[in-house]
Amino acid sequence: MSYIFQVDFKMEGPFGNEMVKEFTDLAKSINDEEGLIWKIWTEDNEAKEAGGIYLFETKESACKYMTMHTARLKGFGIVKVNEKIFEVNEVLTLINH
Repeated sequence: MSYIFQVDFKMEGPFGNEMVKEFTDLAKSINDEEGLIWKIWTEDNEAKEAGGIYLFETKESACKYMTMHTARLKGFGIVKVNEKIFEVNEVLTLINH
């Protein structure tokens, strides 16, 4: 069974190519997180929002990462963080690849 961790928050930037420059090292380090399968980075420059959708092997690894990541964001001054963990329905997901 796998789990999705979904997070979004208000952020003034950077976005686009500037986000790539600023967060490449962070992106590489996320690959080392326990149980991580993949991450999709999300951004909306107009709404000044960013976030991510992560797939983890276990609920425990998703919860552990969520706790750490939320603390990191708050350390950056981001006060309101929207976060959820979902169980993946693997049978239906396989139908859609």
